[in-house]
Amino acid sequence: MTALEAVAVHLPPRLEPIEDVGARIGLTPRQLRIFRRFHGLDQVRLDPDGTLLDLLDAAVRALPELRGNEHRIRYLLHARSTPVAAPYPINPLHQLKERFGLTRADAFTVTQQACAASLLAVDLAGRLLADDGDPSALALVVAGEKTFTRDAQLLPGTTIFAEAATACLVSADGDRNRVLSYAVRQRPEFHGRPVDDPELMTRYQREYQPTMVEAIGAALDQAGLGLADLALLLPHNVNQASWRMICRELDYPVERVVLDNVASVGHSFAADAFVNLRTATTGGALRPGDHYLIAAAGIGATFAAMVLQH
Repeated sequence: MTALEAVAVHLPPRLEPIEDVGARIGLTPRQLRIFRRFHGLDQVRLDPDGTLLDLLDAAVRALPELRGNEHRIRYLLHARSTPVAAPYPINPLHQLKERFGLTRADAFTVTQQACAASLLAVDLAGRLLADDGDPSALALVVAGEKTFTRDAQLLPGTTIFAEAATACLVSADGDRNRVLSYAVRQRPEFHGRPVDDPELMTRYQREYQPTMVEAIGAALDQAGLGLADLALLLPHNVNQASWRMICRELDYPVERVVLDNVASVGHSFAADAFVNLRTATTGGALRPGDHYLIAAAGIGATFAAMVLQH
């Protein structure tokens, strides 16, 4: 059974208020008030002087469990929201592989599911390891991206992106953080740029909560569990308002949703799942044996949920 052996998080030291970001990318005072008062955004973690390689490198270096196990890494996956992250022929993922001596690893990017790509990467890593034939093999899943353009910094009316990064060791079998289910709901009619099509954006916003609720329900059904069995729900950090509405639709207590990082870190693309897991584990909110659910949505549109046992 796929398991998360260890998770590390890198938070860039620079905290930038959303008003400073807004001044740089041309947001109006009204837009910023909505982000702060309605969506619950406050500040975002950024590393304006660092590269994507620097960002991912810092996350991997924060993973002490990798030391001495480099030879066991069979797959290196980058869960990425944006299809293109660096100009050709620069390849930060292959540079990362060389820097850490992951000589046995096949390295590739998992994309096309936007901010839900990290759950796909974990599922794919587990399936690859199960077929590998080496019970000691591991996969290393990294996530984190640069806000290198205005489009990469902002999803209008929804969120402002940050630059946190994560690294996660995945095994084909393990006793902790075991994956019990993984469900996806895809809505290809929202492919493209809803932000440039008001009618399409209105439809997307109308369908967002019920489709996420459907994905969460499917993951729980696969795991043979109900909402009452979950100790925590770990969301992606797009904003607080959407998760409060989802909780009302689910009749699930919002106090059991890890929302603190929305205001203090920001929405870090596909890295949110592991940022919030790290918060939950270091803060003692998860006990051995607890069930929890990670949920994420990616523009395009993909809605994904994964149930795990701590």
